[in-house]
Amino acid sequence: MKKYRVGIVGATGMVGQRFVSLLDQHPWFEVTAVAASSRSAGQPYAQAVAQRWAFDWPVPAKAGKLIVKDAADVEALCREVDFVFCAVDMDKQAIIALEEAIAKTETPVISNNSANRWTPDVPTIIPEINSDHTQVIEAQRKRLGTQVGFIAAKPNCSIQSYVPALTPLRDFGIEQISVCTYQAISGAGKTFQTWPEMIDNVNPYIGGEEEKSEQEPLRIWGRVENGQVVKAEKPLISAQCLRVPVSDGHIAAVSVSFREKPSMEEMKRRWAAYQGYPQEKNLPSAPRQFLTYMEEPDRPQTKLDRNHENGMGICIGRLREDVLFDYRFVCLSHNTLRGAAGGAVLTAELLVSQGYIPYK
Repeated sequence: MKKYRVGIVGATGMVGQRFVSLLDQHPWFEVTAVAASSRSAGQPYAQAVAQRWAFDWPVPAKAGKLIVKDAADVEALCREVDFVFCAVDMDKQAIIALEEAIAKTETPVISNNSANRWTPDVPTIIPEINSDHTQVIEAQRKRLGTQVGFIAAKPNCSIQSYVPALTPLRDFGIEQISVCTYQAISGAGKTFQTWPEMIDNVNPYIGGEEEKSEQEPLRIWGRVENGQVVKAEKPLISAQCLRVPVSDGHIAAVSVSFREKPSMEEMKRRWAAYQGYPQEKNLPSAPRQFLTYMEEPDRPQTKLDRNHENGMGICIGRLREDVLFDYRFVCLSHNTLRGAAGGAVLTAELLVSQGYIPYK
């Protein structure tokens, strides 16, 4: 198939670098433009990231030769692409303005940012769970005055370990969830070289993260009504979020109560059988097995299991009865793959498959 021309806004940051790496050999997408702040604009991409490339593989050769554009020059960027991924470090209102400006050039935006996650007509998508939420795009296009342009958001990285594990169990009536997440430093865009204070350390505070972890699952589990996503009213979620000295991979320790308590065997069966739109359509970035339960008592482990299914699968383990709740278990997801760039690429594949992203 003819490849879609893709732009990456915020290309010099850690998530932007993940996008560049993931798309190097993508069968549907080709990076044709990279954009960042005016500090990096005008340089070849490889030069712009030379001192801050976060990975142990080299900058992809083709992307490395692209001249970094100024992200503020929206028109120049959008002339060269069919759609963009956006992962910028700006304040909320500036991000909303930037993403809407891009969309109004008739260029779809798949956003890694939090700014538009609660905009009523912007779908916030985990492709295996709420692919039907893309239907609000038509209402959003009317609001923006576009024929093609729109914004779709990727949810918070920390919820993508435990929300997938709970989704197949929702018809048992999930009533209460207590979750504690242990989050890698790459979630803050850092490495141990750039954040040595995190070596041998745990930080019990991640600004805004607990509120996102308690509320964003309700939007993922919500419904589309009158051109808007209406969040679910239940369950009640209590979250604590800690930064831990791990390079990549977010772990969640989950306790859950049900209205009708399932057996552990039924929970494991549901996890093994669960598939979503990406598996049904065999999308290029989709894990073959979305949810994998690990029977070993000491799994999943971040270092051993974060790259399961190319970092796009969710690992679950340690299911057991709980003295306060019905059950407790542990989940693991790769935060910059499934939780960030990889999840956004899979969302773009979903939107192409559903016909929302045409060639220009």
